[in-house]
Amino acid sequence: MNNEKNDKEAWWQPAIIMFAKFSSWIFFPIIIGVPLGRWLDKVYGTAPLLFIIAMGISFLISIFGLVMEVNKEYQKIEKENKNNSNIKK
Repeated sequence: MNNEKNDKEAWWQPAIIMFAKFSSWIFFPIIIGVPLGRWLDKVYGTAPLLFIIAMGISFLISIFGLVMEVNKEYQKIEKENKNNSNIKK
């Protein structure tokens, strides 16, 4: 069944999907954090304190999301390797 899936799936498709997942964990927290930090600084007159805090929180969210995605991919690879080694025996 894995061979059928691999035949139907382009060789580059998993890499593009992984790139999109990783990129989104970097892109979206920052896209949300920048305007939020600037808006909070404008509302409370604390420039650049709340902007820096928002960027720090965005960074932490990005790192946490990337670590989660890397762990998922690692577990998927380990599972595939285990299945392949069981098939070869």
